Amino acid sequence: MAIWQNTYDIREERVTLRHGKQTLDGVLATPTGGRGPHGLVVFVHGDGPIDATHDGFYRPLWESFAEAGYAALSLSKPGVGGSSGNWLDQSMDDRADEAVAAIAWARQRPDIDSRRIGLWGASQAGWVLPKVAARAPDLRFVIAVSPAVNWQQQGRFNLLAQMREDGASVEQTAAALRRRETTVRLLRRDASFSAYRAAVGDLQGMTADRWRFVKKNYTADATADLRAVQGTTVLLVLAGHDINVDVTDTENIYRKLLPASLLRVEQYPDATHSLVKHNVEQSEFKLTLTAVFAPRALFGSGFLAGQRQFLEQANADADADADATAGKGGRT
Repeated sequence: MAIWQNTYDIREERVTLRHGKQTLDGVLATPTGGRGPHGLVVFVHGDGPIDATHDGFYRPLWESFAEAGYAALSLSKPGVGGSSGNWLDQSMDDRADEAVAAIAWARQRPDIDSRRIGLWGASQAGWVLPKVAARAPDLRFVIAVSPAVNWQQQGRFNLLAQMREDGASVEQTAAALRRRETTVRLLRRDASFSAYRAAVGDLQGMTADRWRFVKKNYTADATADLRAVQGTTVLLVLAGHDINVDVTDTENIYRKLLPASLLRVEQYPDATHSLVKHNVEQSEFKLTLTAVFAPRALFGSGFLAGQRQFLEQANADADADADATAGKGGRT
């Protein structure tokens, strides 16, 4: 039996780091040309049990970063791959602490340029990235892909968008909203999983661990953390076919809370929430075939090039800052 394997112009190193009582397993992907020190993009995952490569989904991104001279650091979530713990035990603050620890670990490596470290995160990472940027103002950049701002508003938007996508009737939509309202009331009462199960009947995939995770995080709102971001360039990436996140609301809030000089917004009209082309994601056959034989073609038109170009500009900005600092130091 032949197995198709894609190759990428990157070098992957398995790494481990300690964070609290946990050991986190991950990958450091570096450019194949030159020994560095390289700039670094630290990954913050979206929802779910995601391993360091996101089942290979991240590799085309890492290759684009490498073309701009950047390495990428991605850790498997707690309890996934070789990482200990359970990601469902984490709050958004816990996730931010983990990202800060990853940055501190990377700063100790001679092959990483500590002046050129930034974050990349998608979806649920929208509640993590601003926390990290507010705590680490020396970050060079943040790339926020399809982030939401308010957990509960995002959940309601996603529910209604999904019902429309599925062609649900008025009665079905009303029933789903009633179920959601019941769930929110239970969360506000800090209800047990057994109370939730008794109230809603059909669990629709909810588990005791997931219920505990939702209780920890359902009040998440990025507004205050976005206001606290100082001096870090933010690239906001939005998709034209996003039914998970209200991209208009997200863009308006980011523009309101972040200085225009620090915010750049890129729109990909043919992409979904995951930045996969809409026409590809709509077909299970096409999605599988593309993922196996042409994974770079999964992404919205221009997305990988846009990521590379953003990092090339980040390099130019870092060089300009270094020249300005050197010039000030040379004056008498």
